[in-house]
Amino acid sequence: MNLILLGINHKTAPIELRERVAIPRERIADFSRQLTAATGIRESMILSTCNRVEILATADSANAHPDANMDRFLADHFAIDPAELAPHLYQFHDVAAVRHLFRVAASLDSMVIGESQILGQVKDAYNLGRELGTIASELDPLLQSAFAAAKKVRTETEIGSTTVSIASVAVDLARKIFGSLSGKTIFLVGAGKMSELAARHLVAQGASSILLTNRTRQRADAMATHFTGSVRPRVVDWESIYDAASQADILITSTGAPHPIFTREHAQAFLQKRRNRPMFFIDIAVPRDVDSSVNRLEGIFLYDIDDLQSVAATHLAERTREASDAEAMIAAEVERFQQRLRTVDIAPLIIALQQRAEELRLAEMRRMQARLATLTPEQSSAVEAICRSMINKLLHPTLQALKQAARTGDNDRIASIRAEWSLPENFTSAQASVVESSDQLVASRSRS
Repeated sequence: MNLILLGINHKTAPIELRERVAIPRERIADFSRQLTAATGIRESMILSTCNRVEILATADSANAHPDANMDRFLADHFAIDPAELAPHLYQFHDVAAVRHLFRVAASLDSMVIGESQILGQVKDAYNLGRELGTIASELDPLLQSAFAAAKKVRTETEIGSTTVSIASVAVDLARKIFGSLSGKTIFLVGAGKMSELAARHLVAQGASSILLTNRTRQRADAMATHFTGSVRPRVVDWESIYDAASQADILITSTGAPHPIFTREHAQAFLQKRRNRPMFFIDIAVPRDVDSSVNRLEGIFLYDIDDLQSVAATHLAERTREASDAEAMIAAEVERFQQRLRTVDIAPLIIALQQRAEELRLAEMRRMQARLATLTPEQSSAVEAICRSMINKLLHPTLQALKQAARTGDNDRIASIRAEWSLPENFTSAQASVVESSDQLVASRSRS
């Protein structure tokens, strides 16, 4: 595969730039079509989350500079100066792209090492790519291997031993700010997975009142029904969002809005209604839901997703050993995938070798045809079986040597075997050649 991975994430770019290249799910289909038309790539998967936007793609070998074409496409599509965007992009090719994909799926490249949401997000991107037809025979086995590697990491290491996510880090921050969440009112804006996780962590930390709103009321109602016990989110209509916000001590927002839904003017109004009691905003949306100017108001404290990195660092320190074990496991899984890929690549050569041996066997059978003419059909079948068995046994060491050479990338050994057996460079044509069957040979001998 001519594999390319192009991306931007929380390590390489600030949120101010990441939110400009965020791709909502409903726009991925159009984005993928335009990307293919502009760059000539064959297959692709788009992963767009709050912390990263990545394009995984395969390109024709004749496509001289597919990565450069993808760079230009991104800059043009999002109307960003290429000189501004380029320093924040990263590119990986072939085995390096495989390694990065495996690390992402296993949450080793996440802001919070060990968080479980990223694997689901990669699977969602994969499913969407399958629906759109942008993931087929090349990327499909790679993604399946990435999922298997991520599952292995989560089941065989302690990296996911505790529930950690961006949402849980946000709640930890709220708890540290207030000391205790008892008696505090929390307003969740957005009823997505991140908000639901935040709500569950809030309840566990002692929050006594949770308000919840979503642009689609039905979705908010559905999320509220998932909670049992003494604390259950109270759903408010989206139209009442600003009235409800003024009641909140902590507002956690995570929507898919393309523009801020809370401005400096809104925050000033909240403070007046609250009689200047402080208010904390935790904005985990990309693009951001809260205008950054809000943070300049006295009594308003705003934290966006990049601010959460300092809290996430404590989780990373606790998981250093587990992360080290997971990295070693991912390295082994990447090598295993590469070996499988090389074995698949060598399959046409193996078929060509088997066909070459069969051609030699048939040639000898034709040369001895006159001497074998007196044999009965049963005797002819026995001779056929003996010859085939001998050929298979003689071929076995060579076939094993080919497979081993493929696994280790020993191209010199592969070339030597190909030359020794006079095998063609074009394996596909050899694979397509028609070999005369033993039944045809017997029939020809009988007619003579």
